[in-house]
Amino acid sequence: MTACIDEACGAGARVMAACHVVAISPRTLQRWRVEGGVKADGRRQAGQQREPANKLSETERRQILVIANEQEFAHMPPSQIVPILADHGRYIASESSFYRVLREANQLAHRGKAKAPRHSRPTPLQASAANQLWSWDITYLATTVKGLYFYLYLIMDVYSRKIVGWEVYDTESADHAASVFHKAHLRAGIGAESLVLHSDNGSPMKGATMLAMLQRFGVMPSFSRPSVSNDNPYSESLFKTLKYHPGFPDKPFSSLQEAREWVAGFQHWYNDVHRHSALKFVTPSQRHCGEDGVILAQRNDLYEAAKAQRPDRWSRSTRNWQPEEIVYLNPNKSDKKELKFTDKAA
Repeated sequence: MTACIDEACGAGARVMAACHVVAISPRTLQRWRVEGGVKADGRRQAGQQREPANKLSETERRQILVIANEQEFAHMPPSQIVPILADHGRYIASESSFYRVLREANQLAHRGKAKAPRHSRPTPLQASAANQLWSWDITYLATTVKGLYFYLYLIMDVYSRKIVGWEVYDTESADHAASVFHKAHLRAGIGAESLVLHSDNGSPMKGATMLAMLQRFGVMPSFSRPSVSNDNPYSESLFKTLKYHPGFPDKPFSSLQEAREWVAGFQHWYNDVHRHSALKFVTPSQRHCGEDGVILAQRNDLYEAAKAQRPDRWSRSTRNWQPEEIVYLNPNKSDKKELKFTDKAA
């Protein structure tokens, strides 16, 4: 290789360019060259892979597995086994070696009678009209006192994305949550219709007061998996819209009244002014009241008339103004495929 590089450089090539062709650095070439010749390649990857001097033998690895599966140690992790062996005057290997050997043998599982907790995906839900599926959550609002927050309780209708209930409190509790839901339920005038309320796994969501309120009104609760925010995407998306709104205060709220006044203004803007991109740019209130069908049909007629007047300006069909008939929450794979197919067809 050095001879080839010397030949290339003799023909006018630069050393750096010649080294780049053979995938080495000029510094490597310099180390190779010694007086009277070229020394052997000392790069680690050039020769056979070296084994560490402290590598465990197969006998030692089998001994670790035998000890870890003895009746005395079968229910213990290596962090317990190694100190007990030391108390008995035995040193087999380090704690990390025990973990490594058990992991390679697929035995690094929960070593006890209690099984590791398993949380399945929440039941897929869907809504084809307003007041069938609600979602709610709590978000923090910073105050002028560092470390203290106000808590915004926010309930939305998944089908229409409309904010149907909210309140700001200075504490987080199931009692407050039940109060906010009670007012929203009465304001919506929901009778015997079935309603599902989805939330995450926080203590206010699963508190006795809140669950009793849901049972009283015949509302079916639905919960996300612990620490999985994707299971409650509509509320999370709404909170991002709220906190990234241009009018969101740059400074923390100084009082509950100030926070409530701002959220009231945001609710009006979001429900009655903001044209939601997921609703084909109608407002959540229009979608909630069923007015979106007429509005979108008028837009479709307008586009069709424009295309008929100047067909040369249209290389394909007009814009899709068809409203979304069904909204899914945590759909399974088959529902997702059907939804994608519907979008492509539309």
